[in-house]
Amino acid sequence: MLSAVVGFALRFRGIIYALALIVCGYGVYSATHARWDVFPEFAPPITIIQTEAPGFSAEQIETLVTQPIENALAGVLGVQSMRSKSLQGLSVVTVLFEQGAGVLQPRQSVAERLNNVAGVLPAGVSPPKLSPLTTSTSVVLIAGITSATLSKMELYDVAEWTLKPQLLAVPGVADAIIFGDGKRQMQVQVDPAKLLQFGLSMNDVVVATQAAIGVRGAGFIENRNQRITIGTDGQITSPAELAATVLTWRKGRGLRLGDVAQVIWAPESPVGAASIGGDPAVMLIVESQYGADTLTVSQDLEKILSALEPELVRQGVTLKPDIFKPADFIVKATDHLRNALFIGAVLVVVVLFLFLLNFRTAIISAVAIPLSLLLAVVVMKFFNITLNTMTLGGLAIALGEVVDDAIIDVENIYRRLRENNARSTPLPVFQVVQQASLEVRSSVVFATFAVILVFLPVLSLSGVAGNLFAPLGIAYILAVLASLSVALILTPAMSLGLLANKRLDDAEPRFQAWLKAHYRKLLVRVETRARTVIFLVALFCLAALAVVPFLRGNFIPELKEGHYILHVGLVPGSSLEQSVRVGNQISRALKEIDGVRLVAQHAGRAAGVVDPVGVQLSEIEVSLNPASAAEQDVTLQQIRDTVASVPGVSISINTFLVERIDETISGATAPVTIGVFGNSLDLIDRKAGEIAQLVSPIPGATSVRMAAPAGVPQVQVRLKPEAVSEFGFQMVDVLDEIETANKGKIAAQIYQGNRSYDVNVILAPKDRATIDDIGELMLRNPEGMAVALSSLATISVEQGRYQIAHSGGRRTQTVLVDVSGRAISDFVSEVKTRVARDVILPDGTYTIFGGQDPALRQSQRDLLIYGTIALVGIVILLFLALGSRRAVVLVLTNLPFALVGGVVSVALTGGQLSLGGMVGFVTLFGISLRNSIMLISHYEHLVQVEAHPWGLATAILGASERLIPILMTAIVTALGLLPLALTSGEAGNEIEGPMAIVILGGLATSTLLNLIVLPTLAVRYGHFAPAHNQNDG
Repeated sequence: MLSAVVGFALRFRGIIYALALIVCGYGVYSATHARWDVFPEFAPPITIIQTEAPGFSAEQIETLVTQPIENALAGVLGVQSMRSKSLQGLSVVTVLFEQGAGVLQPRQSVAERLNNVAGVLPAGVSPPKLSPLTTSTSVVLIAGITSATLSKMELYDVAEWTLKPQLLAVPGVADAIIFGDGKRQMQVQVDPAKLLQFGLSMNDVVVATQAAIGVRGAGFIENRNQRITIGTDGQITSPAELAATVLTWRKGRGLRLGDVAQVIWAPESPVGAASIGGDPAVMLIVESQYGADTLTVSQDLEKILSALEPELVRQGVTLKPDIFKPADFIVKATDHLRNALFIGAVLVVVVLFLFLLNFRTAIISAVAIPLSLLLAVVVMKFFNITLNTMTLGGLAIALGEVVDDAIIDVENIYRRLRENNARSTPLPVFQVVQQASLEVRSSVVFATFAVILVFLPVLSLSGVAGNLFAPLGIAYILAVLASLSVALILTPAMSLGLLANKRLDDAEPRFQAWLKAHYRKLLVRVETRARTVIFLVALFCLAALAVVPFLRGNFIPELKEGHYILHVGLVPGSSLEQSVRVGNQISRALKEIDGVRLVAQHAGRAAGVVDPVGVQLSEIEVSLNPASAAEQDVTLQQIRDTVASVPGVSISINTFLVERIDETISGATAPVTIGVFGNSLDLIDRKAGEIAQLVSPIPGATSVRMAAPAGVPQVQVRLKPEAVSEFGFQMVDVLDEIETANKGKIAAQIYQGNRSYDVNVILAPKDRATIDDIGELMLRNPEGMAVALSSLATISVEQGRYQIAHSGGRRTQTVLVDVSGRAISDFVSEVKTRVARDVILPDGTYTIFGGQDPALRQSQRDLLIYGTIALVGIVILLFLALGSRRAVVLVLTNLPFALVGGVVSVALTGGQLSLGGMVGFVTLFGISLRNSIMLISHYEHLVQVEAHPWGLATAILGASERLIPILMTAIVTALGLLPLALTSGEAGNEIEGPMAIVILGGLATSTLLNLIVLPTLAVRYGHFAPAHNQNDG
């Protein structure tokens, strides 16, 4: 088969050259038209259901809304886990599906179940809604507007009616969420004294308002020739018009709405607010659709905002279009990796020329680099795999290897052509090239497939780790397979075209001859001290193996995104005004830090059902000036020092992408979570508080907080059934009056052009400002008698909850911990020990640790299990290739050789072994196997084909003949990785950098020991018999 492929390539070189050019052209096209993102889609299929229930407490939401929805969804096929939050007035249920469940099918299954559950929810509860389908990172842009001349309502109108429609029109945008107080509505602010004076109720005002506003169709008239639509226009558009509406008639005189209420434009009761640099603002958070090209969407949004800016300036609005733009990190990260690829490729070509000292052989080998990488890009685009930091990292790691096969092939062809020229009767050049290519081709094919098998554990990782690293493995494997195809087909064809019938040097270059001579002497010396050398090497290997269990690290390293998110939490029950005031204080302090470009805050939540949090919580977006990784570290420390001085608040700091990964893993924006599960809310709150106090002083803990602390002040109105009946009221009527008076009731909508606004009937602000005002609310029974609410109910101030969380249907309170300056695995081990020792949990109450540590441990287990399977596959493959158990064992000795350097490189760079470093070890083992396979298979060739007797002389001969290709492949692989290793920790290289460092360290020791120790081991323990007398001994 291989002979036929190589023969075809040699006979039809023109076709092969044309195909290569076509692949290059289409590869460039694919690279320029591929989807770009910072990471692959790392979240499993997720569906979020949000249900509004205005006026309901968190406890009521849990019982009446959340639990029925959870029960209905529990049986949906493919559900992996379910978690929920029950907040005041809002239920949020998040369903995670098993990997491979798809995206649309889970949503369809959930929608069908929700149709059934909607009918059993209490009156006043809105139908459950599915959130828009977005990517795992979701946010594609955060922009904001401020104004020194416009009111908050006018500024909000600009955001809602000018900016938002334009942003939603951009292809790939899923939603544009507005944060800020000032959403306009027409309010009918009722005076309770006037209601009492005229004998009216709040419900009378609601009914009159509804009757005054409406839009109706009037049909059409039609004659024999025409159909004419009848249009009606009775729409009220101003407060004055609504105030003039007759509420009721008394003694022939109309009592108008304006007589009992003030009708004005006013902002609705705020659930959130925003500021930029400490000044009032409105922020827009734009989310991208699932599968959208983040870079393209971001560029289109920039164009829209740039086109709108002149009009905004004319209205007195200042636009901040780049509070946060993930595309900046995408560009920075991918540019960095592209530069690393380019620099690595240049270094590889230079080394090829220096080693081969022949322009033609260097060109033949170097062609494999662009062709292999572009062919891999073509295949990735065909399978809709995005170009991102992981896939580019896979190509960068493969950079040195894609040229290996070509180097081995062209070096052997060149050597055999030179030997053929020295023959008295030279063989045909075609025959020499074909035989020389086939001589190494079998071992190259087996070595390549061994490398692919080594990557099986990476492709088999589960969860977030698998979603992140599988594309890296796929890109790497595609590049290596492409390089094998190039070496099988194009390299022999180019060698025949460029080297045949050309004058070749009769002797090998002086440097190579000198190197081989000294190498042979070194092997003789090693042989004389073989036992000592083998003992020392074995000792080093055992020491490295013993160190491995003590290596600690994090799941994901810190990413240098140039942007930080500060989560600021005040005491539960704090007002929105206080939250904004504290946030502005922090924002102004952060603005003074060198390196900080812009600071913006949004407190509470958006007006829609989005990102549900209480008003005591806020997020501060801190955007940095362009800076190196070290400079960003300095700025981060200054930020931490600044916020540490703010009293009475809990503050955590994270980057956007790491936060999204943490949230995908555990549902919380923290790397370490400790969930306390139980039936009693008071008990799990108390035990979570004990754990939080226990964890706070542990070294490494930078922020410890409870996800939903209890203690929110709550006014409890408990109706007295006997009093309600005695005064002739219905319970529901009383509840409606309380709701309308304090929360308001949307009676209608009015329209102005393409804008619509709610009309809200509510008590005047001065009449609902205190707790006493609640009891003084006057209600009128059917007989017209006025009764104070305090006569119908007991009113008290109690401690309530702002949020009740479920995980897997069970109540939970979660302790969130940020960790810095310490490996998370070490930190969690210490916390587990202390919690088990110092926290007593009653029956039915238990803790579960979540976050990065369990994810890292799961990845370690996956790598171990699938690594063992891969090792068995490699042993079988090697046995098929070599036909000897001893030869297989000799090849596998290179694995501990590589382990030594990998462990040393990790130890020298801080001893932190992240998941990227673990994957680096897997890659390293695959790379190191290649050279040992090439050496052992060459020994078999010398004995079985060239009939050399096996012994020390043959071992030295074979090693010296393989010296140059082994050194070249090792050096070009190292140089391909060098730019990644030298810039480890820079933007876009935080994961691939540690991988490159591990591979470089292991490559150095495996190459050294492969060239020096493996020949000696082969002499002592190998058995290479002629083909007709092969015996494994």
